[in-house]
Amino acid sequence: MRRRDFITLLGGTAAGWSVTARAQQQPATAVVGFLADATPEGFAPRLAAVKRGLYDTGFVEGQNIAIEARWARRNYELLPSLADDLVRRKVSVIVTVGSEKVTRAAKNATTTIPIVATAAGDPVSRGLVASINHPGGNLTVVSLFTSSSNALIAKRLELLHEVVPNATTLGWLVDTNILDYDDEERDIRSAAKAFGVKLAIARADGNSDAEAALASLVRDGAGAIATTGPIVYDNRAQVIAAAARASVPMLYEWRDFVDEGGLMSYGSDINAVYRQAGVYAGRVLKGENVGDLPVVQPSKIELIINLKTAKALGLSIPITLLGRADGIIE
Repeated sequence: MRRRDFITLLGGTAAGWSVTARAQQQPATAVVGFLADATPEGFAPRLAAVKRGLYDTGFVEGQNIAIEARWARRNYELLPSLADDLVRRKVSVIVTVGSEKVTRAAKNATTTIPIVATAAGDPVSRGLVASINHPGGNLTVVSLFTSSSNALIAKRLELLHEVVPNATTLGWLVDTNILDYDDEERDIRSAAKAFGVKLAIARADGNSDAEAALASLVRDGAGAIATTGPIVYDNRAQVIAAAARASVPMLYEWRDFVDEGGLMSYGSDINAVYRQAGVYAGRVLKGENVGDLPVVQPSKIELIINLKTAKALGLSIPITLLGRADGIIE
């Protein structure tokens, strides 16, 4: 072989090695599916929390992962097709956000793609996982509440009763798309009976106006109102404003409401829940089996009170309640 031909061959081989090496050094971008029943505007904080969890495990959108988000915008009939679309996209993992219907849609769409679900209630009794410690299958759960989450319904009514002890009627603004709605209604009716108050219920669905439902509770004479469900969260700005206009005390599930001007909240740290979902998704991307990741349950339920809002409503929060609060906004 002539020297010139040898150098050309060697150079071409080296260039080939260089291209191969660079390809091996740059892993293919993983795709995270994000399936929600609400709007991107309303649930932006939840997606941001998931991204923080992914970041904590070494994954950054636009660098080594891509995120494919699908939003049902409160049209629950769209969920199956949106879940199927993520499956066709061959995402590496799906994170579900919102009511249990979102998780069901993802679970029905695939038995192979790992699913990290955020859900309320007992995931074992609801048939989502085989057990808390070893979920099995292709799905695990990061719980919004403890397995006995319906106990929070009664506790919220108790807290409202402490704030407005003379109220004869208390209200419940509820998203009927939550699949444990019947259980929650039974528990809140039982709590109302125990406190000797009437219960007014305004039911919302994917096409209902949460603000109009709230107005119906005010017309029914509700002295204070508790809320449940992703529709209320997605419309929190309107609900908080409507409650202020009606001068009615409201107790919410999540601190986000209180930070944005709501009176009180009693629930888990929602941002921590969705961050943990992102962490679990990251661990799946690193090769862990989703069925081996134990169900995560919140270790603490927080009571948050906004004293500025209480003052605007002309309320005097009992000192005993303030002493039990985990956070006070002044």
